[in-house]
Amino acid sequence: MEKRRMENIGAEPSMLGFGCMRFSTLPDGKINEAEAEKMLDYALAHGVTYIDTAYFYHDGASEPFVGRVLEKYDRDSFYLATKMPTWILKDAEDAKRVFQDQLNRLRTDHIDFYLLHTMDRKKWQGVLDLGILPVLEELKKEGKIRYLGFSFHDEYEVFEEILTYRKWDFCQIQLNYMDTEEQAGIKGYQLAEKLGVPMVIMEPVRGGALAGFSPEMNQRFYDLDEKASVASYALRFVGSLPNVKVILSGMTTMEQVEDNIRTFSPFRPLNEAEREVIETTAAELKARIQNGCTGCRYCMPCPHGVDIPKSFKIWNTYHTYRKYESVRFPWEGMEEEKKPKNCVECGKCEAACPQKISIRADLKRVQADLDGRIWDQ
Repeated sequence: MEKRRMENIGAEPSMLGFGCMRFSTLPDGKINEAEAEKMLDYALAHGVTYIDTAYFYHDGASEPFVGRVLEKYDRDSFYLATKMPTWILKDAEDAKRVFQDQLNRLRTDHIDFYLLHTMDRKKWQGVLDLGILPVLEELKKEGKIRYLGFSFHDEYEVFEEILTYRKWDFCQIQLNYMDTEEQAGIKGYQLAEKLGVPMVIMEPVRGGALAGFSPEMNQRFYDLDEKASVASYALRFVGSLPNVKVILSGMTTMEQVEDNIRTFSPFRPLNEAEREVIETTAAELKARIQNGCTGCRYCMPCPHGVDIPKSFKIWNTYHTYRKYESVRFPWEGMEEEKKPKNCVECGKCEAACPQKISIRADLKRVQADLDGRIWDQ
């Protein structure tokens, strides 16, 4: 298993990190603990040393389960990562309570890599307002936190603000060959590299969306190497960036664990032919986008409550990957009053749209396509 050294802190975790948010589940929704334990055992036996979980993964069951499994291993044989759910905190004392609860759930006296979870502008302001950082810095001095960082989901400007606020030990962003211009993106990667902050990458396969396409599209990858999975190229894309030290994969099956371990044992950066295939594939996927909404929000607020930019982002993603799973969470989690079906075609949005999008007509298509599951693969 390939490892990469984080020069600023001296840690040397495995390049492949085991993300503990997508374990297989039983019919009642609970973790299939027997299968998940086998997967973790196999990963650890084959050199995976970075185990990543969070307070709310699997409805709060991930941390306690991971703690029970890891308790049988030498604590110095792996790096444990988890995250502070800042949005549930009322004050700094609450942060201490939650952290101690996490230590208890994980059956450990320290966390190796501790993150402020899913930072965006609102959550970051909450961290500052509640005085959370001083609490975590004190826990670090006490040895209960070894390395302090944050995970991120917002625009680049917010990422820059957070990254430059203090000297972080590491940071975690979403990055893959389709999302180089989304959120922190490749620009964020470059800033972290410049500042000497090592990176952990999440969503390298975009929640499975980059694990397989049409037979014709898949074949171009198999022509490069008939034994390599389509997903392995997405992992190798981000791994070819030198400041990427850990690549998280939320693995659900033993087959995924075995395949990912092969990808990193040893790791091979992409060659020119492989890069060309990825670029061609990305271009074809992006060509499926249905309209040119940039998310500028000039169309907002809608007098009738429709979240127009979010609706178009979900719709464009759905058509890009042609998999309902790629949008299940944002679509089903969207408030009913904000969905396109509430449009009354007043036209106010179209008058304000700098892209001159036929918003009223497209909103009808969004609702029809998602309701009809036209790409329900």
